[in-house]
Amino acid sequence: MHTTESYGEMMKNKLYTSCAFTGHRPAKFPWKYDENDPRCVELKAVLARQIEKLAAAGVTDFYTGMALGVDTWAAIAVLDLRERKPAIKLHCVLPCEGQEMKWSTPAQACYRDILSEADSVEYVKRAYDRKCMLERNQRLVDYAALLLAVDNGEKRGGTAATVCYAQKAGREIIVIDPITLSVSHGETALSPSHP
Repeated sequence: MHTTESYGEMMKNKLYTSCAFTGHRPAKFPWKYDENDPRCVELKAVLARQIEKLAAAGVTDFYTGMALGVDTWAAIAVLDLRERKPAIKLHCVLPCEGQEMKWSTPAQACYRDILSEADSVEYVKRAYDRKCMLERNQRLVDYAALLLAVDNGEKRGGTAATVCYAQKAGREIIVIDPITLSVSHGETALSPSHP
């Protein structure tokens, strides 16, 4: 973050028209992998509404790590929105090649369909190693001014680490609670009170 820039100058920077996603994989939700569960359907609707609000506020570039669950749901919502607003861009930042290989056949097909529709696809590493997921999450935050997180409040795991990294980087953070569906805004580096 450039502390010498004014708020207006920061908003003109492409970084400040961008949003990254983080959130839990399906196993962390009470409904697990049942996307027809009404709670999952409603969470995806809340996520899509938040993406639409961000786009209405000027966010054009959305970054996803394409993990199962929140990342994929957010990517689908962005692609749906892009049909109505062609200026919207979806960028997939993947930890490594073959991240989807152990997923179900329908999940793999969805993953590949999203990648084929994305505006850009980037691999952090070609092959899996124990740091590639963490590096992917950090790169997502580095690319975006905003982090939209679906977070159940766990203190450990990839979502918690990504939120912590975004806080340290001074990013604006919007959190959707997956159970209550409440939306809260963390302390932000972009609020009007910050010059």
